[in-house]
Amino acid sequence: MHRYVARANVDHYIGLLNGSEFTPHNRSAIIKMLVAEEDQLSHDLEHLEFAESRAANGRDRVNHVRNLRERFSFGTAEREQADRLLANVENLQTLLEDFCHRLRERINSRGI
Repeated sequence: MHRYVARANVDHYIGLLNGSEFTPHNRSAIIKMLVAEEDQLSHDLEHLEFAESRAANGRDRVNHVRNLRERFSFGTAEREQADRLLANVENLQTLLEDFCHRLRERINSRGI
């Protein structure tokens, strides 16, 4: 049950961070909760596959948002908003990639 809740929370926080704009304080709080949930997952291969799946989805999202941003002209309000969204999505992607890296290191250090 714990694994299910932790995974559901990770997905929930990713969804929040991919969605609406937050104040820097609120965004930071959600990121801290995401990292805490990631740390609660045990460090076996099953969770690495989960993390890698989320990171792959995140890479697709970064590419999608980048392509959408390119549709807006420089200097427009829409482009500025798209730039902020892209920065947020790229920052989230960095967290997801770091999560995968940490899990790989833990698994390799345990010799699993």
